[in-house]
Order: sequence, then structure tokens, then C-alpha cells
Amino acid sequence: MTMSPQVPAHDGPPPVRFAFGRWTWKEVAHLLANLPMAIVGFVYTVLMIAIGVGLAVTVVGLPLLAAGLQGSRLIGRAERARARKLLGVVVDEPSPPARGRDGDGFFVWLWTSLRDPVAWRAALYSFIRLPWGILTFVVTLVCLIVWPALPYAARLMGNADRAMVRGLLSPSDDLERRIAELESDRGVVVDTAAADLRRIERDLHDGAQARLVALAMGLGLAKEKLTDDPEAAARMVDEAHGEVKVALQELRDLARGIHPAVLTDRGLDAALSAIASRCTVPVSVRVDLPGRPAQAIEGIAYFTVSELLQNVSKHSGARTASVDVWRTGDRLLIQVGDDGRGGASMDGGTGMAGLAERLDAVDGVFVLESPAGGPTTVTAELPWRDRGAEKSATRTRSA
Repeated sequence: MTMSPQVPAHDGPPPVRFAFGRWTWKEVAHLLANLPMAIVGFVYTVLMIAIGVGLAVTVVGLPLLAAGLQGSRLIGRAERARARKLLGVVVDEPSPPARGRDGDGFFVWLWTSLRDPVAWRAALYSFIRLPWGILTFVVTLVCLIVWPALPYAARLMGNADRAMVRGLLSPSDDLERRIAELESDRGVVVDTAAADLRRIERDLHDGAQARLVALAMGLGLAKEKLTDDPEAAARMVDEAHGEVKVALQELRDLARGIHPAVLTDRGLDAALSAIASRCTVPVSVRVDLPGRPAQAIEGIAYFTVSELLQNVSKHSGARTASVDVWRTGDRLLIQVGDDGRGGASMDGGTGMAGLAERLDAVDGVFVLESPAGGPTTVTAELPWRDRGAEKSATRTRSA
């Protein structure tokens, strides 16, 4: 998203006085630096295009042009940094060049580099800047002599530079910004999946695995005592039987934490009712859905409610809570409320920030309302995708 330049509140020229403000001097510095930067960019762009196009009939021409376009991206990045520092205009960094999958090879890189719109716009920016750089350099030098005209000329030419940066060096359109958002969301999803795997490994190692090791040792001792002391061996077998039951329960809890069977078999209504029955406060559950959403959306909704009800049990001090799930248009809405003490926050160590990141990774929305003294209401919104459409897409990919 392009931000407005961080210049003084009025956009007109500053008042004429001997001691100009810092923004005037920053604009002057930017305008004087235009000429050397324009010369470098112009020479680079002309040589890159001339050599690349001139040698296009040979093997090395197009690869040289593709590599040169990546250099134009670097020039564009430097110009954005200079405008940010001296003109106060901040634009989003464009997304990195598109990359093929591993193993796609040299020709995929060549094609994506040659059709990179960000690089071509940066090259165009460098090409047209030479006459403008000469003009701004000369006019600024003259205005340093004709002192009263300096702030007016600096502001006028500085605004023209801001318009050029926004027009040619900002992300091309909403698609560019969307790509950047999706790349950020992909990182969140990968980190979340890695954290879940570590949690499962830790639970297996510290819980069921340790209990099964102790069970094996106990049965081994019982086997040794079987002939010498049958009664002691029988007691040890009884203890081992109890350990087996506890281990099985831990494995069931772990499997429920990965993906509960009731969610797969009976859907959100039954699964959320099962979560509510384990909460330490009475919870009313209302699910009004015309059908079942896609498995991924259903799973995120389930674990979102599960995490929120755990927070109700541990932190809220509530007497009652409620869970409402319904569909509006192409969105699945979840609302979890309680009449507890309130005061919950996104950075309070209750996992709210992690939930917000998970929902944001799938174009969801997470809103927390929790004034001091309560009540607390959390509203989560997810995109609705039909389960049948998801299966059709899976079959298409498999084919």
C-alpha cells in the first residue's frame, strides 16, 4: 500500500526565509543528487539494452539482458531508498522475481526474468531520468544563488520526483501487493506447521513414549518374578494394565489434537459440542451452517474454537460462555464470548496473536473485544469453500 509522503502538513511551498526547514534542505540534496544518479542509471540501461538486444541472435544475448534487468531492480531499490530518506515518500517494495519450482531449469528463469514488469519499469525510470536530472541540477544551482526562489522550486521539483517514484517504482498493481501478502502468509503457515510438528514430537516423547518405556520395564520385572513370587508379579501386571489405559488415553488426546475423529465423521456441530463439554464453564453452542465447509477451513475453525475455549477455562474467570458459528455469503463466521473479567489482549501470552496469524494466512479476520471487567467477545471470519469443490480440485490436480 503506497503511503503519503512524510512532508509537512501543508503541501504548498514553505515560507520564504533565510533559515529554511530541514525538508527544504533534504529536497535540495535529493535534487542535486539527481544528476549523478541519472547518469549512472541512463548509461547502465542503454548499455544493458544495447548489448542484450544486439546479441539476442547469439546464445548469450538474452541471458545478459535477463541479468541486466535484475540489476535494474537493484537500481530501483536504491532510488526508493533515496526517495524514502530525502523526500519522505514511502512505497512498498515490489515482490521478488517469480521463481519456478526446483528443477524447472535455466529457461524458466530466463523467461520469468525477461517478462518481469518491475525490472522493466525500473529500466524505464532510469532511461527517462537523464534530462530531468540535468534540469533539476541546473535549476537548483541557480536557486541557490537566487535565494528566495529556492524553497518554491525545491518543493515543486520534489513533488514531481515523488510522483515519478510512485508511478514507476511502486508495485505495479493490486496483484503485486497480493503476491507479497501471500508470500508472507506462506511463511506463517510453514512456521505454524513446524511448531505443530515439534509439539506432537514433544508430546509423544515426554508422554506416551516415556509411559510405554516404563510399562515395558514393569512387564520385564513381572516376568522375572512370575516363578519366584507370583503374587508380586500379578500386582505388577495389574499396575501395567493401568499404565496401558493411561497411555491409550494420552494417545487418544494426542490424536484428537492432530485431527479429531468426531470432526471428520460428524462435522463442526458435534466436534464443537465435544470441546464445550470439556470446558470448565458451561458453554452454549449454536451452529447454523447449510453444509460442511472444506476440510482445511473446518479444521481451522475447530482449532480456533478449541484454543479460545481453553483460554476461557484458564484465564477468564467466567461463569458462562457461548460459541456461535454461521455462514454469511462466502464467509464463515465464528463468535466466542464469555462473561469473565475481560482485559484480554493480542500480546497477553494467551495465544491470541498466533490465532490471528493463522487466520490471516487463509484470508481470515480475527477481532478481539475485551474491555476491563468484561465481557470478552472474539469474532473470527474465514473464507467459505464448499467441500465438494475442494474434492473436485483435488481430482483435477491428481489427473
